[in-house]
Amino acid sequence: MASLQASTLLLPSSSSSSCSRKINAAIHVPNLPKLNFSVPKISTRKQLDQTSPTTIVTTQLYAILEAVADRVEMHANIGAQRDNWNTLLLNSINMITLTAATVAGIAATGGIGMPLLALKLSSTLLYSAAMGMMVIMNKIQPSQLAEEQRNATRLFKQLQTQIQTMLAIETPTQEDVKDVMEKVLALDKAYPLPLLGTMLEKFPEKFEPAVWWPSNQVQKKNKGKQCNTPRDNNGWSEELEMEMREIIQVVKRKDIEDYVRLGNLGLKINKVLAISGPLLTGIAAIGSAFVGNGSCAAIVAVAAGALASVVNSFEHGGQVGMVIEMYRNCGGFFQLMEESIEATLEERDLEKRENGELFEMKVAMKLGRSLSQLRELARKSSTSSHVDEFASKLF
Repeated sequence: MASLQASTLLLPSSSSSSCSRKINAAIHVPNLPKLNFSVPKISTRKQLDQTSPTTIVTTQLYAILEAVADRVEMHANIGAQRDNWNTLLLNSINMITLTAATVAGIAATGGIGMPLLALKLSSTLLYSAAMGMMVIMNKIQPSQLAEEQRNATRLFKQLQTQIQTMLAIETPTQEDVKDVMEKVLALDKAYPLPLLGTMLEKFPEKFEPAVWWPSNQVQKKNKGKQCNTPRDNNGWSEELEMEMREIIQVVKRKDIEDYVRLGNLGLKINKVLAISGPLLTGIAAIGSAFVGNGSCAAIVAVAAGALASVVNSFEHGGQVGMVIEMYRNCGGFFQLMEESIEATLEERDLEKRENGELFEMKVAMKLGRSLSQLRELARKSSTSSHVDEFASKLF
């Protein structure tokens, strides 16, 4: 036991004696127990990468998910904005055109001198302004731009749901992260946001379905998706393979062919309308400049202006550009389905395919059919080279 010797304390006595008493005091301190502190070891970056790769992949997918959600919001907002463009430009151009036609008619009824010149000049300027606005509107096709953004919003929402499902029921890998990023970039390319430089061509030489998926998506998308099933061969059989081949033939002969035909027809009509509107407005502007000279200029100015307003209303009020874009999207939908089925059947290793029963159910749902209706359609296609009905019952 440790002891500390205290210093000597001198206490004087109450008596007159000169003696003093020495008192020695000792303070005893108990031994304290030893405390051992252990500092936890901090894992290095390399150890974290080795022990939690799944966590890193999940974090990356959540980061992509946030970007996809942001794109959904952007495309929805811009789609609404461009739909407003279509309405505002259509109404403005028609009002300007009809006002110019009215002024030209008033000028022809008896204006002389400076009032006649003012009316002629006003009508000509209004027609010229309407023609310029019509050229711009026909070039960008606001109704088609709005439909592009609506399709992009829907496809990004679809991708958002796929990522959420992957995070919920699957074990994602780095390859999944790469595939999702490729899908995002492919959608960005298929449906660009800017107008200058990257805007899709509104009057191509030939109608082509939209393509919004990576070129290698179809080969990768069906790998590793297997289900517990009482059948052998991962749910696949010769009958199911024949069924899928017959469905492809119906999709090619009926659905894709019909949408391509309608798309080409709509494209031709839109080209005629896009040229006719500004042309008629230009003729009306020239006619209004000669009103009052005893010629038929007033009739030309008023009639051409009225026809220009009708053409513009039919083109943009009827949203011909939107219809063409809808055909492009539907054609792309069936083309993606065709490529997906063909790529699945080309994979000879049945264990690497998506489960057969699951794949059949997905095809049936995409076509708006029950499993029995899908099998009946395949049976009709196998027994007859001509099938009257379309593969899809949705559109």
